[in-house]
Amino acid sequence: MFGTIAALYFAREILIPFAFALILTFVLTPVVAFLQRLRAGRVLSVLTTILLSIAVLGGIGWIIATQFVDVANELPLYRQNIHAKIAAIHIPATGQLGKAAQSVQEVVRDLTGPGPESPVLPPRAQNRKQPNAPLAPMSPVPVRMVQAPTSGWVQLRDLGTPILAPLGRMGMVVIFTVFMLLKREDLRNRLLRLAGLGQLNMMTQALDDTSGRVSRYLLMQFLVNAGFGTLFGFGLYLIGVPYAALWGAVAGILRIVPYVGTLAAATLPITLSLAEFDGWLRPLLVFLVFAVLELIVGNFVEPWLYGAHVGISSLALLVAAVFWAVLWGPAGLILSTPLTVCVVVLGRYVPQLSFLHILLGDEPVLAAEAQIYQRLLAMDQLEAHTVVEQFLKGRPLVELYDTVLIPALTMAEQDRHKGAIDAVREEFLFLSINEMIAEFSEYQVADSASGQDSAPIPDAAEHPNARIVCLPAHDRADEVTAAMLSQILEQKGFATLSFPVVASSLNEVLAMIEAGRGDVVCISALPPYAFAPARAMCKQIRERFPKLKVVVCVWGFSGDTQKAMTRFERTQPDRLSTSLAQAVEHVQELVGPKPEAAAVAASLVEA
Repeated sequence: MFGTIAALYFAREILIPFAFALILTFVLTPVVAFLQRLRAGRVLSVLTTILLSIAVLGGIGWIIATQFVDVANELPLYRQNIHAKIAAIHIPATGQLGKAAQSVQEVVRDLTGPGPESPVLPPRAQNRKQPNAPLAPMSPVPVRMVQAPTSGWVQLRDLGTPILAPLGRMGMVVIFTVFMLLKREDLRNRLLRLAGLGQLNMMTQALDDTSGRVSRYLLMQFLVNAGFGTLFGFGLYLIGVPYAALWGAVAGILRIVPYVGTLAAATLPITLSLAEFDGWLRPLLVFLVFAVLELIVGNFVEPWLYGAHVGISSLALLVAAVFWAVLWGPAGLILSTPLTVCVVVLGRYVPQLSFLHILLGDEPVLAAEAQIYQRLLAMDQLEAHTVVEQFLKGRPLVELYDTVLIPALTMAEQDRHKGAIDAVREEFLFLSINEMIAEFSEYQVADSASGQDSAPIPDAAEHPNARIVCLPAHDRADEVTAAMLSQILEQKGFATLSFPVVASSLNEVLAMIEAGRGDVVCISALPPYAFAPARAMCKQIRERFPKLKVVVCVWGFSGDTQKAMTRFERTQPDRLSTSLAQAVEHVQELVGPKPEAAAVAASLVEA
């Protein structure tokens, strides 16, 4: 890692133009492809695209430069306003504020000023004619520094370096871009061959993902900056700031540079408004227009657009901007987001670099069930409730239980059987989940379309004597899931009974139930140790009530249910459910025929 960072730093003179050329290749490739579809050759299409781009950028730069020259020429006209505003912000010499300022200045002068020094007398010269005469002071000899004359080549180098260096980098960018556009297929094939023929699928997906994300980011950035510049220029025009279109264009262009460009875009028109207008109202309006636009765009528009289309978190964008700015300076600040996109995609498809995708990407690192389980382990009930409420918005309750709470309980059961949870945390976890279930007893989905899932089932009303008995197979986790199933069935209109963990013999509980002819017993069992206690309970129920309908619910079981039924041997249940939604369907089938089947049967009888 440190070797890679060192290589990026020391090779920046080559890598920076190469990175800019790579970004330009992403931007210009669609134009080249369009010209090729018009029967133009590859070389002609590339040269036309490059020359057209240089002409457009040069024209925009020339227009902006001439506008800046006009602004600079008019600055002397604003000298009086500038002096007046500077004088207005001076600290007054009188009054309490003036006295306080003078006292502070005196203290600072005393602390920072040099101490008293003895006067240095000039050296004295001896009188040769009268050796005994007192020495006379010598007059100081002036010293003058004379520089060696510089040659014409040195002067030319000193004058041309500030201009030739950027032009040289721009030339390197243009050359790299031309060759990338001409040889893009060859470069792609060489990259694929470098990764290996066994990685063609992975590398193809990575290249497509990278190009898609970078292209979407550049498009989104262009649209956002263009919209920001247009709105800012229009606001300045309404305020009456001169050259409003220029400042809008400059703001849109400078926003390419994250953070720094935004401040520079605001400084120029605010400074001009201070020089142009007499009062402070219009400069304040300019600042407010910029601040409101930047707050809206920076905090709402950009995170939504960039996060949805680029796949990088907002914090990662800030960290990446600082990292690339330290590494490559202003150029790194401009390239920070595209380069970070490439790094995130690389971490997504290369297992050894997956930590980059986890740290920088915007995808949730922990699923909802893992978040809830972790928060309950930390005994943070408030945040666990927050995660549940966010997941439950517009969704049926059965989906929350099936995809979040039951998997969280499964994780807890696995850790409990390993002895990784202490008794206090275990008790807190079960109490918290039981409280959630009690709170959701009256829950109804707000969405009418989803509300159909919680509507009573017609068959339940047609069989008022049928009861659904929910029994836990072994421990408290089974008891909690049995309570979930009982609650869902009650919301569907079934008469349900839910029992806690059996403390005495199961036969005594079954004797209290006095199962009727249409009753259904649901045995709730949660992995990892689910089949053994469920099989034992199913066997006892079959021995006492041979004709009673039994549904065994092994929550989250992902294997073959037909093979799983063979584990029960001769005492197989009527149904084996793996989720709450499936258990409700199985109960509905056992209680009576589906509404569609009943309608068909009625039509056959009438016929």
